[in-house]
Amino acid sequence: MSYRRIVIGDVHGHYDTLIKLLDAISPNSEDKVYFLGDLIDRGPRSADVVEFVIQHNYQCLRGNHEEMFLDVVSNRDNGEVSMEMYQSWLYSGGHSTVASYDNKIPQEHADWIESLPTYLDLGDIWLVHAGVDPYLPIEVQTSEQFCWIREDFHAMREPYFKDKLIISGHTITFTLPGVHPGQIAAGPGWLGIETGAYHQNSGWLTGLDVTQGKVYQVNTKTGCLRTVPLKRAIANVDIDQIRPRRGRKRA
Repeated sequence: MSYRRIVIGDVHGHYDTLIKLLDAISPNSEDKVYFLGDLIDRGPRSADVVEFVIQHNYQCLRGNHEEMFLDVVSNRDNGEVSMEMYQSWLYSGGHSTVASYDNKIPQEHADWIESLPTYLDLGDIWLVHAGVDPYLPIEVQTSEQFCWIREDFHAMREPYFKDKLIISGHTITFTLPGVHPGQIAAGPGWLGIETGAYHQNSGWLTGLDVTQGKVYQVNTKTGCLRTVPLKRAIANVDIDQIRPRRGRKRA
């Protein structure tokens, strides 16, 4: 393979940290850069993050925060937005996104976010924001699973795919048993790289160079940059400590 495949975790509006991370990774014009979703909310510069990804034509997935954004923005003009839905988004960090747009979200950004896929199949790698439901065949799953799932996915005891590694974001890795802040979480057939750029107990934004097996990280609080081999960055999740919400075999 003549190009690198680089996967970026949940940015959550931290534009300056993202730029520093990509400067360190230094992708060239042939390299493939993928974002796992949750570009927006919580951090101060969501609008700039979205514009940057659009202008560089990077591939990006839809995350649960893009889902919440669309629940509000896509229904805004036809009067279907409930106050509960709007308040839920604001509470989840949407107020920072609205402020970053100076209360005027351009239609082209809304249209681009609405066009985002919920997963990308790269052959040997399968990118998704949150994960998959291990109890359901892939063809019946929707954004409800791909953008929101947590416990059932992380409690899997066998890989979902026989020939693909799942790389996901969504769940901050140190919230999983056996994983410390900044570490990449690993389970059967999957890696989690959402290291909590916005979280006060972490602050790490992660980029994974899959091709070279390197992890690049920048801390939003300190500006610290570090690069480590993937093997050293991984922590295996203690699956026995996770309670799945369901307990049946895959259909």
